[in-house]
Amino acid sequence: QVQLVESGGGWVQPGGSLRLSCATSGFTLDWHAMSWYRQAPGKEREGVACSSGHTGNTYYTDSVSGRFTVSRDNAKNTLYLQMNNLKPEDTAVYYCARGQANICTRGWDGGSDFDSWGQGTQVTVSP
Repeated sequence: QVQLVESGGGWVQPGGSLRLSCATSGFTLDWHAMSWYRQAPGKEREGVACSSGHTGNTYYTDSVSGRFTVSRDNAKNTLYLQMNNLKPEDTAVYYCARGQANICTRGWDGGSDFDSWGQGTQVTVSP
């Protein structure tokens, strides 16, 4: 049974940092692309970052590039999202998702190629 469980969310002041974790089970992490998405109240879901299996290539949406880093520890079956210099507009529920393919394909940020999702973790950035 495929499971993805996010943790690490919380409240942080602007300029602060958080590290999200996505503990996975039921599949071999290295065989799949993995992504982080977020959804703020009243807004559509947005792709944040994608990590390809095997190659380790990573991709980011423009608004987080240079501030967020996606990584994975295949031995621990865990995906991470290090978030630095957080801004109020980063406030959202963050989800991890497992890709059907091994690599991050064009359009990964739409989420249609991702077949398993976690329950989400809330990130709130405010003074």
